[in-house]
Amino acid sequence: MSWTYRIFAAVRACERRGAVNSFYLLLIGGFASLAVLSWMLWSMGKTAPSSDRTAGGLMVYCAAGQRLVVEKIAADYKREYGEDIQIQAGGSQSLLAQIEISKTGDIFLSADDKFTKLARQKGLVEETIPVATQKPVIAVLRGNPKHITKIQDLLRDDVKTALGNPDQSAIGDMTRTLMRKSGIWEALERRVTESGVFQATVNEAANSVKLKASDAAIVWDNTLYQYPDLEAVETPELNAGLAHVTLAVLKCSQRPTSALKFARYLTAADKGLLVFKKHGFDVADGDTWAEAPEIVFFCGSVNRRAVEPIIDAFQKREGVRVITSYDGCGTLTGKMRGLIKDGSPGFPDTYMACDVFYLQNVADLFQEAVNVSDTDIVIAVAKGNPKNIKTLQDLTKPNIRLAVGQAEKCTIGALTQKMLEAEKLSRHVQDNVVTETISSAALVPAVVTGSADAALAYATDTMAEADKIDTIRIDIPSSKAVQPFSIARSSKHKELSRRLYQEVTRSKDHFQTAGFHWRLDEPAKNTTTKTVAGVQGTTSKEKPSAADSKSSIQGSQP
Repeated sequence: MSWTYRIFAAVRACERRGAVNSFYLLLIGGFASLAVLSWMLWSMGKTAPSSDRTAGGLMVYCAAGQRLVVEKIAADYKREYGEDIQIQAGGSQSLLAQIEISKTGDIFLSADDKFTKLARQKGLVEETIPVATQKPVIAVLRGNPKHITKIQDLLRDDVKTALGNPDQSAIGDMTRTLMRKSGIWEALERRVTESGVFQATVNEAANSVKLKASDAAIVWDNTLYQYPDLEAVETPELNAGLAHVTLAVLKCSQRPTSALKFARYLTAADKGLLVFKKHGFDVADGDTWAEAPEIVFFCGSVNRRAVEPIIDAFQKREGVRVITSYDGCGTLTGKMRGLIKDGSPGFPDTYMACDVFYLQNVADLFQEAVNVSDTDIVIAVAKGNPKNIKTLQDLTKPNIRLAVGQAEKCTIGALTQKMLEAEKLSRHVQDNVVTETISSAALVPAVVTGSADAALAYATDTMAEADKIDTIRIDIPSSKAVQPFSIARSSKHKELSRRLYQEVTRSKDHFQTAGFHWRLDEPAKNTTTKTVAGVQGTTSKEKPSAADSKSSIQGSQP
């Protein structure tokens, strides 16, 4: 017998015996009602679905204009991989406010990368991937019964216009920006306030015309794909408003690897972007889909200490594999040429050279590069400097055993040769060379083991043996190596490679700990400043620029 039944039974018994007055009856009845209400709430709590979004699948905040497309992609994804995708649709600005307040969700798909940039500035975003572009147009009923041909027609007394709310939707914000430039925003805003209507989303604005509640609306060009009864009127003022639809993985995601997998699917050229294209979007150049993609990364030996922990973290977060080859850059570029000649697989998707010299040797195979860091060339000597070596000139003294890199195999060898030739010391120093290594990594060990008295090496390579060697700085302009990062023109995973680059740009501490000078903060004198994936970087002037910005390392990242 339940305890609620006992209470009611007790009340009935008291009534029969006349043992309680009305006050106690009310009191007992109140307790009984409270008990019943508590039981109902407890029962609802047991049967109600969990509020944990993770249990129900990934959460995607999606701009209203992309909702139908994303629903189709999500259905395809669930059919292939069994993952539920929850979609919260709305105006981009409203969605951003929800994300900022709730700090929940996995992906934000905005209609304009302006809001992705705002999300990044607010610290809400981790990775970003371009999806498509769109532009605003005037939507009217098919046949254009009001004969609207220019933007000023929206100010006519006989035209009722629907606009997206500038404080909620991307289309509204874009409209306000463009109309302010045209000098008619105040008049248009007043006209819409008096006789038209502001809508929360682009779809609501289009529906207003479809239902004949409005004569015109400013919407995205691809929105009309959903509305066969409407047609577009283009104007010069609106054509200037190109917007980039951008996907962002949120920092608050509890399942970033799963979120990134779906993000790759949605933005893959042969998966999600096909659906966007069918719905009238001008899509980005996406990667080829692979459930667990692999990219090949050729990396000059000098970068290894800084790059290895970055690669490890990137692989774990993305759920991908980075096949990394560390070696002398002469060896690496020779291997690249051999792969091209033979038509063999394995050509790198990305390349981070020890110096721009060896990237220039394969410039035709790579896109525009960004100079990430630099390091000095120094003279490494045994602890205490027993041979009293102080300058490059001292390396010409008798009985000095010198280790250098092979000019044909590694960057340090090529730079050493150029430096000594510039100082007119090449022939004299060569007489003292006892070891020529094919990688910079072998130079310092030659001094540590006593097989050489000195080595011309990278400063970064000396740090691990600082207790066994001393370093002598070489104060001349040519004693520096600059490390560029670039993406192969042939790569099928350019966006994944760009995200690897983004991870590098967020890893300043790794490079500085390894002894590098960070170049992304301070553009060098021989470089031009570029904005790459949202980070200000530098590009060597000697390096040919990419032919197509859509396929460069810069891409269309916010």
